[in-house]
Amino acid sequence: MAGVAAEGTRKSRVAPYLLSIPALAWLAVFFVVPLWSLLRTSLSTTSGSVYLPEQTFSWEWSNYATAFSTYGTQFTRSFVYAGLATLAALLLGYPLAYVIAFKAGRFKNVLLGLVILPFFVTFLVRTIAWKTILGDDGWVVSLLQTVGILGPDDHILSTAFAVVLGLTYNFLPFMLLPIYVSLEKIDMRLVEAASDLYSPGGRAFRKVILPLSLPGVFAGTLLTFIPAAGDFINAQYLGSANTTMIGTVIQKQFLIIKDYPVAAALSFVLMAIILIGVLVYARVLGTEEIA
Repeated sequence: MAGVAAEGTRKSRVAPYLLSIPALAWLAVFFVVPLWSLLRTSLSTTSGSVYLPEQTFSWEWSNYATAFSTYGTQFTRSFVYAGLATLAALLLGYPLAYVIAFKAGRFKNVLLGLVILPFFVTFLVRTIAWKTILGDDGWVVSLLQTVGILGPDDHILSTAFAVVLGLTYNFLPFMLLPIYVSLEKIDMRLVEAASDLYSPGGRAFRKVILPLSLPGVFAGTLLTFIPAAGDFINAQYLGSANTTMIGTVIQKQFLIIKDYPVAAALSFVLMAIILIGVLVYARVLGTEEIA
């Protein structure tokens, strides 16, 4: 019996590792190998024609110097736009998630369905739709000109505001849904207890609801900021040459200019900056559930 028990204990210890093999194999094939290939490319030189470029691994660190010196403005602009879009999505998404979680009642599923409904339309089509809406002959510009907010020659399209607006719209569900999940898990008896302890609604929100919803805020801000920082669709269709983001630069380096080493170096720099930012952000916000 002791031997059987020991065998069972040994199998129970090995089982989690065996179950993780498919996931580890998937990560190795589709994450580690491409990442290693990208790293080698970023340290290579390009030769041959534009149509048939060839890469030679040569520890070419100057590609990273080019990434910082030539495209520093695009990096800064991308993080500023992504930060503004994340803040706007938080200001819009948190109240809406609160209403859906606590006030929607039987309409909760309907509202959640409306939140995810844009995902049934492709990202590109949604962005092009905003290009039509914000065009000089669109109803938004006409309305703002009628009420005097915009002048006769003013426009919204091809501005930084249009790019941030597009980023906010496209990534708003990524902010709202994690916050909604955190809010829905809150036991409302805690709020009632706060009220019994002479904490009004606003104080109960600050002391109970907001701290308990921080994991959702953390996840939502990351899910919004990270893809927004690397996005190139909104900047390309809603912006101009003066609003180019680093994602647009990488896309052009890969697909048009075909300078693969510089494009790979730009990608690695972007990943490194975002990774460091995420670690710092997690350290500052840090809740027990996040940790």
